Amino acid sequence: MKALRFEKTGSLDELKMVDLPPPVPGPGEVLVKVHAAAINPSDVKNVLGKMHETSTPRIPGRDFAGVVLEGPPELLGRQVFGAGGNLGFGRDGTHAELVALPAGGVNPMPGNLTFPQAAAMGVAYMTAWAAVVTAANIQPGETILITGATGAVGGAAAKIAHAKGARVIGIVRKAEALARAKDGSVDQWIALDAGELPASVLAITGGKGVNAVFDVVGGALFEPCLKSLALRGRQVAIASNPDPRVSFNLVDFYHRESRIIGLDSLKLGFEESSAILRGLTPGIEAGTYPPPAVQTRGLDAAIEAYREVAEGRVKEKLILVP
Repeated sequence: MKALRFEKTGSLDELKMVDLPPPVPGPGEVLVKVHAAAINPSDVKNVLGKMHETSTPRIPGRDFAGVVLEGPPELLGRQVFGAGGNLGFGRDGTHAELVALPAGGVNPMPGNLTFPQAAAMGVAYMTAWAAVVTAANIQPGETILITGATGAVGGAAAKIAHAKGARVIGIVRKAEALARAKDGSVDQWIALDAGELPASVLAITGGKGVNAVFDVVGGALFEPCLKSLALRGRQVAIASNPDPRVSFNLVDFYHRESRIIGLDSLKLGFEESSAILRGLTPGIEAGTYPPPAVQTRGLDAAIEAYREVAEGRVKEKLILVP
């Protein structure tokens, strides 16, 4: 089979297109013919050596949609999609013509999606659900502040929080971006260049602050987000760019009885990831959780596609179609 692989990490130059024997599924596993596989920013970081879980040589790729070729009889020939586990990090991933993984890691593909659309749903929506529903435990009537709400993960989080009955406040960096912020799941927008974030949040919430924050940025935004929390609010963090170290007022933190929750989507195993995707599927099929806009590339164009993602040259989700 054709596959994208790297022998060592450190540079996208390590990516090579190779011919390999097809993977052999073990007991309790399935073999999937990959019809579509997304390229996520974490896939790029994987090749660059920024993911500690990676072992080499490795085929990258976390998301997929395809057809089961081998496995339990009830799954044979089924159109499936999935993400998560250690795909692409501790075991070979989805940027290949075939992938083997535990049978518990595949889910029936939503009937209203194409293969590329289904492949685009996994990591973004899975991470957003784990943050908003599992970690933050958002409740109807609560208010959540989401950084990066115009991006893939932040946008998915806004849709999930809105569907759960929460009031959603989204953040953009500059006021000029407000004209392009059209997500109907976001009730109000805040531009960071229009004033101090905590003051803006307090003005919107009548001085109360927000019940939850989902911070996909971190760094300099971490403390302003923390200051935007209401009493006993919780803040979920998944990144910190560019500085991994942050500081905050500990006295203010404990007087507010705030909670900080870290989330790493790579820690979601196959079963846990599948449970999230199954929870999302009714909303996907109802149109509540729509797929992002996608662009497709053939597997032979995968290396250049990685560079496009790394350099931010494409706004849509890039999908490899073997």
